[in-house]
Amino acid sequence: MTTTVLAAGNHFIRPGLFSAAVRKAAGDTPLEIREIQFGWPHTPFGPVAEVHEASGTEDDMIEALRGIEICVTEHGPLTERILANCPDLKLFCTSRGGPVNANLEAATRHGVAVCNAPGRNATATAEHTLTLLLAAARGVGDTHTDLRHGIWRGDYYEYDNCGIEIDGTTIGLIGFGAIGSRVAKVLHAMGAHVLVHDPYVRPEALAGLAEQVTLDALLTRSRIVSLHARVTPETTGMIGRAQIAAMPRGSVLVNCARGALLDYDAVCDALETGHLAGAGFDVFPEEPVPAGSRLLTAPGVVLTPHIAGGSQQVAHKAADIVAAEVGRYLRGEPLHHQANA
Repeated sequence: MTTTVLAAGNHFIRPGLFSAAVRKAAGDTPLEIREIQFGWPHTPFGPVAEVHEASGTEDDMIEALRGIEICVTEHGPLTERILANCPDLKLFCTSRGGPVNANLEAATRHGVAVCNAPGRNATATAEHTLTLLLAAARGVGDTHTDLRHGIWRGDYYEYDNCGIEIDGTTIGLIGFGAIGSRVAKVLHAMGAHVLVHDPYVRPEALAGLAEQVTLDALLTRSRIVSLHARVTPETTGMIGRAQIAAMPRGSVLVNCARGALLDYDAVCDALETGHLAGAGFDVFPEEPVPAGSRLLTAPGVVLTPHIAGGSQQVAHKAADIVAAEVGRYLRGEPLHHQANA
């Protein structure tokens, strides 16, 4: 009996990449794979009905999923309406760190297993975090811009303008998951004293690598702070005006996690007064960043357009992780990354 699969890709993880990974994982199982391609990243993702960070429409998905048992995608939405109109669907695999584009409660009611791909972009995001951290600590953003405009900023060799070395510096990481732990290993190898605030981390995971501290202690002791927490009701807005004021003058702040963790107006104020010497951001409260945003003119900022998790290796890893779940499903084995009970 042939199993039907929808490979709903985009311009990052292309449909053919999903299809090749699924065929490899399925082995000898006969498959009929249909492909559809959504517009991301050329078309920004956003809310679709009740789900978030999705690409494509409900009508697109309903049409594409007719007669389909398995769907592999990155941003394709899975909503109550889609589920109600696609009774053949049994497995929905989203190649994201979190299944934000799927209505898990509705999927459970309709008997559809939802899987995601945790850790798919951990290495890429950790490397990008280090890129922004180093650039912000050494004033690369402003000096690069000035030099492109013919301005030689030799004054950055003045003592008060010099940047920060990693060796011997205390650096605080808020969150110690797949990304934060990788950042910690590199910083430790570079000679930094690493502090970690994460209520869920196991003490043995930090042994010889980092010191677990309270958030207040991390902020007051760290010259550089990097955010690696997930957005929850508890972490939303966790770094605001008071927390930034607690950091030593001349500190650096980095965020490659989510914009909702941070008060960016407070950051801009701190950069303009010199309380923060620099900042590196890949994520923002509004994306794309609006033309009038203070971040675009604040001093000492290095900005990238939410690309930390984007590498060619990530596309292959993500496709392979969800394809492996398809293989387990076809063989009747337990799924490894099922998001709904």
